[in-house]
Amino acid sequence: MDTLRKETLTAAGIDVDNALERFMGKDDFLERMLKKFAADVNYQRLVEAVERQDAEAALQASHTMKGMCGNLSIMELSELFTRQVELFREEKPADAFAMMPEISRLYENVKEAIGAPEA
Repeated sequence: MDTLRKETLTAAGIDVDNALERFMGKDDFLERMLKKFAADVNYQRLVEAVERQDAEAALQASHTMKGMCGNLSIMELSELFTRQVELFREEKPADAFAMMPEISRLYENVKEAIGAPEA
């Protein structure tokens, strides 16, 4: 992975070194997994569940996103999803729903960085 690509991903909140360690240094495999993350439907499921005020469906989608972000070392987003899941489990859905603007902003930044062309 070239320096510019690594800087782009890092700026979006991805701990590239940690992810590469997890993927045994195989940057092509990491790139494939990041593309799968960007194409995954669980974020959209979360957005739709929040729009319907469906806390149970939102919890499921947020929990899935938390796991994916953790596995890919998307740290800031993982922390937000972790907090959101906690709020749902504490039966504070309004607080969990209120996190969506920040989650959405970071998610879009990560998706944009993932989609950035490799140099």
